[in-house]
Formats: sequence, structure tokens, C-alpha cells
Amino acid sequence: MDTADLPSPSPPVCHVDGPIATLSLNRPAVHNRLEPGDIVALREMLARIDDDPAVRVLVLCGSGPTFCSGYDLNAFGTGPRDPLSDFQGLTDAVERCRAVTIARLGGPAYGGGTDLALACDFRYGADTTRMFMPAVRFGLQFYPNGLRRWVTRLGLQAAKRLFLTGETIDAATMHRIGFLDEVLPGHALADAVDRLAATLAAMPPRALEGTKRMLDDIARQQFDEALGRELYRASLASDDHREALAARADKRPPHFTGT
Repeated sequence: MDTADLPSPSPPVCHVDGPIATLSLNRPAVHNRLEPGDIVALREMLARIDDDPAVRVLVLCGSGPTFCSGYDLNAFGTGPRDPLSDFQGLTDAVERCRAVTIARLGGPAYGGGTDLALACDFRYGADTTRMFMPAVRFGLQFYPNGLRRWVTRLGLQAAKRLFLTGETIDAATMHRIGFLDEVLPGHALADAVDRLAATLAAMPPRALEGTKRMLDDIARQQFDEALGRELYRASLASDDHREALAARADKRPPHFTGT
């Protein structure tokens, strides 16, 4: 793709359409490399989404031919920075987002961009997608929560292979090791993500959010059985549970209110 055909660079862009929000990285000429200000903007957008119960699904994507090439390494050691520009803080905020998150990888993910995608609940990628993790090659010790995410979500051997060798893997391998949930032709990717987002947005909101939270807590070995029982009891008494049963009996689509 000629650089003249790429969108004008800018900080990330947020678009909300009913229950679905889309965050687009928008520095395509530099492979959507994130500057400190972009990280601050993304964390502020995530905070607003967390505070808006009407948003139940978040799609994270990149403009141009690359999903994300991670953090701008030139920004290291340039003096005081906004604490919100911490990259681990960004990926942790994505992982803990109240809404269900989908990474749409229309192209490669490099460095921290791989962890940004891995922090999402689902990852759909084009068949031209590839990834590599060059941290060790650059003499960098990756931040701890990122390492924890890689091991718990991909397994120890996949994490060792990709971190310690810095090799590039293709979309088929990304799917095989569990990094990608689905691999699709590029022209079909957006529609597939839209269908998944619509399916998730149609679920009972509180049960969707509570179940996501508990599953992630189990994976982080932070399971709170008392909270799980509380959420379970609340769901049995909820309007959404009654509506789901009534809609099934009436053979009609349910209308959930999140109560």
C-alpha cells in the first residue's frame, strides 16, 4: 500500500455505535506504533467505556496494513512521562475492561502490539497476519504482567519459543498455538468480527460481564468463591434471567435491560 493512500496519522479514534465501541489505532505509516500520548488517550477511552454500562463490546483494531507494532522505543529514557503512558498499565486495562473485547488483526502485530491483542478476550486475524516478539533481541526484559498473560493464555512452551528466539510466525501458527481464535481472508475479517460483536452485545449484560470477570480471575489465580456465589444468586433473581426464560417460552427474541 502506498503511503499516500494511508489515513492521516492521529491519536487513537473511538467510535461508539449502540452497545459496541471501536478503538482504532491510527498511525499507519509507522505500523500503528504507539507514542506515550497515544497510550494516555487509549487508557482514558477505556476508562470512559468502563463507566458506560450501555457499551458491552469493544473492538480494537488498527488502520492501514498493520495491527500494531507496539511502543515507540525511541520514547524510552526521554525524561518524565505521564504515569498513564505506562504500556503495562494499558494492556492491563484492556485485560480488565468491563466490556468483552475483540482484537481485529487486519495485519501483523509486533512487540507490545502482540500483548495488546493478547489482552483482549477474542482475537480474529486476517490470513496475512504474522507476529514476532523482539524484546529479548533488543536487550529488554518484558514487563511482568505481559509475561504472565503469555504463559497463561498461550502456554509456557509457546511463550518461551516466541520470546527467546524472536522468530516470526504466520497466521496459521498463531491459530494453532491459540493466539488467534479465527483466521479469515482479509475481505471477510470485518464482517466476522461484526457478527461476533453482535452476538456478544445481544447477551444478558450482567451475566456476560460477571462470567467474563470470574473466568479471568480464575486464570489469574485470583478466584473469589464468595463473589462467584453472590453473582450466581443475583443472576437467578434478575429480570434478565426471567426475560430469557419468557422469551424462550414465547419463541421470541429476548429484550435484556441489565437488571
